[in-house]
Amino acid sequence: MKKNYKLKKTISLRQFVAEFGDSLSKQMKTKLLELGPRCVLNRKEEANVLDLKHMEHIKHDNACSDSNEVLKKEYIYGQFIMKDGAMYYSQKCATGLDSMEATCVENIYETIETETIQLEEGVSAKRIDDSNIDYVVDSILSECPEVSAEHMAIISKYRD
Repeated sequence: MKKNYKLKKTISLRQFVAEFGDSLSKQMKTKLLELGPRCVLNRKEEANVLDLKHMEHIKHDNACSDSNEVLKKEYIYGQFIMKDGAMYYSQKCATGLDSMEATCVENIYETIETETIQLEEGVSAKRIDDSNIDYVVDSILSECPEVSAEHMAIISKYRD
């Protein structure tokens, strides 16, 4: 498989809607844009698999189970997958040395009442549509912290 060096690794929710919005309803686009002031999307190699993170990439203490040390990790509030014109919420997030799954992810996934599908590499996901987009976004917003005043001062120079 050829590596795509032009793929933007971090995108805003506005860019996400522009890139994948053809297959999303107006209600879904509007609701996803509510996450924009607080969240960004990160992706690795696959253009259609995106992790939802806080805009400021805040690090939280995380106790390491192997030792007594405390590591600093960033929360991932969900993983969106776009496949065949549909949007899905993954059961698990791609965690690593610098990131961990937020506590809301499992609850959101379990509460979505659409059929579970198996995507490539054994990933379980549930479809997000007009019937559940409000719940998904509102649940993420209830756990994801507001952006700091310092950050707002910086980005206000770049806003329309």
